[in-house]
Amino acid sequence: MAKCKYDWPEASQRRLIGKRIKRIDGPVKASGRAKYSFDINRPGMLFGKVLRSPYAHATVKSIDTSEAEKLAGVKAVRVIKAAGKEVQWQGDEIAAVAAEREEVAEDAIRRIKVEYEQLPYLVTEEDIGQAGDRVKPAVQLKKGDPDQAFQDPDAVISEGYYGIPVITHCCLESHGQVVEWPDQQSLKVWASTQGVSILGNQFAEPLGIPQNNVDVICEYIGAGFGSKFQVDVWGLEAARLSKDAGGKAVKLMLERDAEVLVAGARPSLFAKVRVAAKKDGTLTAWEAESWGTGGIQGAGTPPLPYVFGGTTTKGGIPNQNRKHTAVACNIGGARAWRAPNHPQACLVTMGALDDLAAKLNMDPIEFFSKNADLAPNAEFAKTYREELQKAAELAEWKTNWHPRGDKTSGHVKRGMGVSLHTWGGDPHRSTCDVIIKPDGSVEVKLGSQDLGTGTRTVIAIVAAETFGLPVEAVKVTLGDSRYPFDGPSGGSTTVGGVSASTRRGSVDALEKLFAAVAPSLGAQADQLEAVDGHIRVKGDSSKRFTWKQACAKLGVNAIQAQGVQDDPKKDPRSICDLSRGGVGGVQIADVSVDTETGIVRINRMVAAQDCGLVIDLKTAESQVYGALIMGVCYALYEEKIMDSQTGRMLNPNMEFYKLAGIGDIGEFVVHMMTGPGYDERGVIGLGEPPVISPGAAISNAVANAIGVRVPTLPLTPDKVLAALEKGGMA
Repeated sequence: MAKCKYDWPEASQRRLIGKRIKRIDGPVKASGRAKYSFDINRPGMLFGKVLRSPYAHATVKSIDTSEAEKLAGVKAVRVIKAAGKEVQWQGDEIAAVAAEREEVAEDAIRRIKVEYEQLPYLVTEEDIGQAGDRVKPAVQLKKGDPDQAFQDPDAVISEGYYGIPVITHCCLESHGQVVEWPDQQSLKVWASTQGVSILGNQFAEPLGIPQNNVDVICEYIGAGFGSKFQVDVWGLEAARLSKDAGGKAVKLMLERDAEVLVAGARPSLFAKVRVAAKKDGTLTAWEAESWGTGGIQGAGTPPLPYVFGGTTTKGGIPNQNRKHTAVACNIGGARAWRAPNHPQACLVTMGALDDLAAKLNMDPIEFFSKNADLAPNAEFAKTYREELQKAAELAEWKTNWHPRGDKTSGHVKRGMGVSLHTWGGDPHRSTCDVIIKPDGSVEVKLGSQDLGTGTRTVIAIVAAETFGLPVEAVKVTLGDSRYPFDGPSGGSTTVGGVSASTRRGSVDALEKLFAAVAPSLGAQADQLEAVDGHIRVKGDSSKRFTWKQACAKLGVNAIQAQGVQDDPKKDPRSICDLSRGGVGGVQIADVSVDTETGIVRINRMVAAQDCGLVIDLKTAESQVYGALIMGVCYALYEEKIMDSQTGRMLNPNMEFYKLAGIGDIGEFVVHMMTGPGYDERGVIGLGEPPVISPGAAISNAVANAIGVRVPTLPLTPDKVLAALEKGGMA
């Protein structure tokens, strides 16, 4: 098969790809010059505020906005839920106002009079016996003959209970936007969004204007993690307030309590699990009854058993029985949270398998390596074994691991735990314009967004690599829906999409430059190459132009080429396999547990992660570091604490919604699996996978330290002490 002209350069020819390169937007962010949505202040701008329900479940009996409307400085008032409408969670939107000053808008909200009729509610789900008719019909799957497998007299069986609670999104920049109407049919939006190119239609349709009349701008975003794809109620109401106020700009950004209450949460998962293996450690059967909530709509079905599930007909643990139930709770709704459903399924599966390994008196590294063949395919099995070996080496597993229960003297016990994870990471649809100007400047323009992951830098590296230029010679322009369409940043799809479209567009633009320059060099276009800032004849470096000299041959006309990453059926250029999904990862946690206080401390976290061809090793490692921080947060601290007596969240703030501090995370060691066997797979997304395993690895490490499982996250001191009282180490 002929080599595709768009293929990534061979390893020996890469000057930039795979190296550690600083983010090109680092200086503007570090200096405070980067403008986020919250930083946008338009002439005559108004401030929007939302009145929210104090109840978990109620009907609005009446609403009176007259006092708010009379308040000086108030320019618009809107009723979102009129009399007779039902509210389904604390924080549900009731009304909105826009005023000249923020404090006036807040005062106006307080003057709106609402009478509610409270209704029955459910806000906690761990005790499913109390859920009543809130339990949705179960999803049940069966493979093989699990009943027979569990009756095998030679089977070693382990049973356990495991759980991971609802946690909220906690973006440093809250959800929201600044909106204004330049005219009655055109809307301009400065949004904090993960989907610059898709948000316009979400505004256009309900507002009754053409999508092309909506300009969405997001140059910088203070995090999203899966929660910022929607226009949301507050987005539409901000636009309507703006129109009611004569088109004046309205800034409506969520306050911290509203951010925690309504801007999205990761669903919970609780499960009772039985798992069986032969005495040599070969897994034979899995049985799980699980449940969880993601709000009033319930939650998705988690992929249990995780990694070792296979399909209904192929791979995975051979005998399985799975039953999952969603519980409808009156709490804010679920949103994608960095690897939806995977951290939950990972905690349950890896906890159950680690308990089985302990019962078999097996080293968990040996146990997981033995069962790696149950992974999705042979490539995954090989990858997992290599990652287990590498992670164990970096964690000094052979020296530091011990059978369950640290037998050393003293009240501080040390333990180690391991976990495996997987993810897709296929590329999203991406279109970009690559422009070479006669003065030698290069620009790549697309409607993408950089979530802080280094998307700008990746684009610049790919273009610069193709053109033989330094990274700083490429200008990357993104963050505006007027630019070529690029997919939303979710599912770890962005790096594959933008790198592939940029590579294609850059190769095509370079070919056009070769065609323009070739006659002056006395050569054919296909005889030229771009190397070290020059366009030259292959094999004869004396025949060459500097990049600027070559571009000057264009006269007054710039070169423009469009690069597309799309379905091969739609675009034949996509047959070049520049990006495809499918990665694995292994993490090891090394912890210390104080058996007198119950406090868990992280000594070290080791991550071995593959993601195909790494474009920027520095930002790739940074992705993993960030994921490990998030993992420590949800393993030890995070929980959306609901009060069953009032239906309210007890910790909707940054004081009592706990996150890890710099002194809580310990040492992180990250190893990216690169080189032969990995690079050939092309560019694969990395955002999601490394956040999946920390909870499971840390939970397993604590069990290894104290000799007993702490069944649910977060591993707070009270839970650790309770587990010790039930049979752990004294």
